[in-house]
Amino acid sequence: MTLPAEESTVSTQAPKIKTKPGEAERTKVTVREFRQKKKDGLPITMLTAYDYPTALAVDRVGFDAILVGDSLGMVVLGYPNTLPVTMQDMLHHCRAVSRGASYAMLIGDMPFMSYQVSVEQAVANAGRFLQEAGMDAVKLEGGRDRAEAVRQIVAAGIPVMGHLGLTPQSVNVFGGFRPQARTSSAAKRLIDDAFALEEAGIFSLVLESVPARLAEWVSQKLSIPTIGIGAGLGCDGQVLVTHDLLGLFDRFTPKFVKQYASLHSVMSEAFASFKDDVESRRFPTEEHSVSIKDEQWQTLLKELNGS
Repeated sequence: MTLPAEESTVSTQAPKIKTKPGEAERTKVTVREFRQKKKDGLPITMLTAYDYPTALAVDRVGFDAILVGDSLGMVVLGYPNTLPVTMQDMLHHCRAVSRGASYAMLIGDMPFMSYQVSVEQAVANAGRFLQEAGMDAVKLEGGRDRAEAVRQIVAAGIPVMGHLGLTPQSVNVFGGFRPQARTSSAAKRLIDDAFALEEAGIFSLVLESVPARLAEWVSQKLSIPTIGIGAGLGCDGQVLVTHDLLGLFDRFTPKFVKQYASLHSVMSEAFASFKDDVESRRFPTEEHSVSIKDEQWQTLLKELNGS
């Protein structure tokens, strides 16, 4: 029997998660919080993570969302672009992130060719992110051509984040990693795609490397929140690739990235110091070594000497 709405025992509130003594009680971020933040004019915060310790650190700061992006192909696996990333790669890293984060909404990036072949394939693979890897939602690239896949994934009970503008999986079509929607016709296509995705049921939309005033206009017209990356201040939230933010990725840093640290150089210095300590026999010292009591050592020597 179906209970009336007011009598339903199923809670619509985000689950409350236990915190350490002295910490304020936090709740799991859901699609509902995304919508409410847009309504209240509060910026949405999101970062990428690909492993347990990074997820733990991002979550402790209090970010709204963590994206396990297929950008891991470039910043973790060393590929020249995101195209070689597989479902196995994504699920592996998503599982690690889900073990580290308790509060942020966890969004898994659907990799190249995991949703393009058929709607049925798209729904099945989207389900794996939630069922096998602990994600709360998925993200996929593309506009009107992906609307039916979005519609069916959402119908299966899986929240979907869209992605327009510079969509890295289309790098070969674009002829490289280039800003998008800089002509009136291209901007109009992006606008039409954004409305089509909203109608299909996405809960949020990433706008990457598009003109700031276009992103602001789209953000004002959509009822769903937008997340900008290289799209100006007018979006409802912002995301960056963590490796870019930390200065961990030494090959290429996009123009739109603000680098808050330079950890690649810090790592290099630390590695060089360790190598020098080993070669000069300054490490390990007694402080870093395991000891054995003298009487035990002497007993061992006597046994070894046969006396």
